[in-house]
Amino acid sequence: MTAVANETTLDVDVDVRFTPAGTPLAVRFDDRIWAVAADPVHWFTRDAWWNTRRTAAVGSGDLVSIEYWRIQVRLGTSSSALLTFTLRRNPLSTQWLLESISD
Repeated sequence: MTAVANETTLDVDVDVRFTPAGTPLAVRFDDRIWAVAADPVHWFTRDAWWNTRRTAAVGSGDLVSIEYWRIQVRLGTSSSALLTFTLRRNPLSTQWLLESISD
């Protein structure tokens, strides 16, 4: 992924609310609720497990899949500007990170 001119890299913890189908519905960031305003894009990448030196017991789960969502969000009203959030969840983590914001 390449950075664009109007992109800010953050890596901060955020709370994500999901629909029953498992897609993001809203994100709590900077004490505000950002509503998802367009169809999100979902993908996975693989962690460089050979560099992490992470160990785990057999059967503990997936140690290499990094999950991403790219979502377009806005505050409250439909007249507010759209921003694009890239969310990331690292292997075995339950916490979502706001990796970057772009406009």
